[in-house]
Amino acid sequence: MNHPPTEVERRRRLVTRALPLTIIAIVAFALGANAGSPDSPDRQAAERFADAWARKDFGAMYRELNEASRRTVDEDEFAAAYRGAAEVATLRRLEVGSPSGLEDADRGSVVPVPVEAGTVAFGPVEGEIRVPYAEGGIAWDPSLVFPGLRSGEQLENRIDLAPRAAILARDGTPLAEGPADAREHPLGSAAIDVTGEVGEAQEEDQPALARQGFPAGTPVGISGLEQAFNARLAGRPGGSLLAVDQESGSARILTQAQPTDGAPVKTTIDPDLQVAAVSGLAGRAGGVAVLDARSGDVRALAGQAFSAPQPPGSTFKTITTTAALEKGVVSLDDEFEITDGANVGGRFISNANGESCGGTFREAFAESCNADFAPLGPKIGNDDFVETAERFGFNSPPTLYAPRIVAEVDPPESTIPTEIGEEVDLGVTAIGQGEVLATPLQMASVAQTIGNDGVRQPTSLVANAKLRPHAEPVRVMSKKIADDLTELMVGVVTGGTGYAAAIPEAQVAGKTGTAELGPKPGTEGEEEPEQIKDAWFTAFAPAEKAKLAVGILLIEAEAAGGEVAAPIASEVLSAGL
Repeated sequence: MNHPPTEVERRRRLVTRALPLTIIAIVAFALGANAGSPDSPDRQAAERFADAWARKDFGAMYRELNEASRRTVDEDEFAAAYRGAAEVATLRRLEVGSPSGLEDADRGSVVPVPVEAGTVAFGPVEGEIRVPYAEGGIAWDPSLVFPGLRSGEQLENRIDLAPRAAILARDGTPLAEGPADAREHPLGSAAIDVTGEVGEAQEEDQPALARQGFPAGTPVGISGLEQAFNARLAGRPGGSLLAVDQESGSARILTQAQPTDGAPVKTTIDPDLQVAAVSGLAGRAGGVAVLDARSGDVRALAGQAFSAPQPPGSTFKTITTTAALEKGVVSLDDEFEITDGANVGGRFISNANGESCGGTFREAFAESCNADFAPLGPKIGNDDFVETAERFGFNSPPTLYAPRIVAEVDPPESTIPTEIGEEVDLGVTAIGQGEVLATPLQMASVAQTIGNDGVRQPTSLVANAKLRPHAEPVRVMSKKIADDLTELMVGVVTGGTGYAAAIPEAQVAGKTGTAELGPKPGTEGEEEPEQIKDAWFTAFAPAEKAKLAVGILLIEAEAAGGEVAAPIASEVLSAGL
């Protein structure tokens, strides 16, 4: 079994590699130069300096400088010099060896220290730094920022970029292709909602990109898949790392490497569905997400499909119903009073537009009756409510890509407070208001779960096996409860608020939602101020054997979810079926 090298072995290896570079020191020793003992102050200082450099402890390095050097450069400038060199070199690792000898100098000594620098763009650089020691400390010179530099030289680079790879639909259709500075989208603007764009990175991102070989001004992925998979698509830059004489301008090549081509990213996107989703959204604020109801794979994303969580309104009643049926606090045949609202925890929660509704639970669900759902919140209770929502994926990042990519991109989560609050807060949460927030992707996943007999699948956006999420399917509810919810959601489309989602190709099962965000400006003082509203719809089809699931959101919509969001679902589902 092979074991990683010990610190002693790494130092010995570095010394061995640097042997040709230390011939001068050996010859000097043979001629009578003082090699010094391992315990000599100059060798110890050089070793501490080099070890601190390997740890990126610039403060410890600076403390080894003599007084004259500290008068020449302050600590911030010193640290900036090393960070700048690391950026120019695209440095990713640094290994230092033990001082390999000691040479006399006019005003002290010079200690050669072997160094191996691993760079992203230029490969490994093996050399040494020659550490001058005088007057009780290191006589620092800017050439000590990188191995192989001589006094009077500075580190520069000449970057060569690789051709940027394409982003593909599931059938191989290019969604984005061409060089970084002239990216093309064969599907037109419909593809950009998925692929994102290439451009100049924000200032705060530029240092990290420079260390990867992309200097400021280089076109890189700045949103969507272009950003999430920039390293894969862009490949590895190459070029030359140079030591440039500051007086003459002449340059020496320290090392050079050829760029490595980028690799394509194949998505799970269906081109026809993508076009339909973007067309249905029609440039309005909001988002559309379409999932394969069996695999959970993303088939289309339009607008703010997973980037702007909003209160989900009555679409959240699918989750409330799941928790209520599991706990046995309601059944489909329960009867409710016909009323225009209900008092929960001391607050009157009214139905939409003050309308009266009730009847059986089937009718209450079809008409989205707040008066019947709000009281279910306290009956379910905080812990069961939160636990049910989290089984659906709330309070977890969306499973679009492999975990390391999710960690880098950090997409927003759909959330529910772990401590919802008092009875009134539970009642408000039960109708999808309060502090619960969701994205169209999340609500499409809710529909997918119900349509898939109660099993939630990861919502992968990429087809490449190594890039897909590592999540496992989650049993959210029993098949019986999934069947009950399917029946309820069919009723929404056949005889309730979601009739506009009906399509000739198949039976749609859906749920409308309208979330109130507060009074419109200028109406605050009125007795019944006009409300700013988000319009929602979530659905799957065919109801009997789901193939597609959708989540639709229109932000600050002109009408309720059943009127403006449901027709988008109809358009998208028709295109897919």
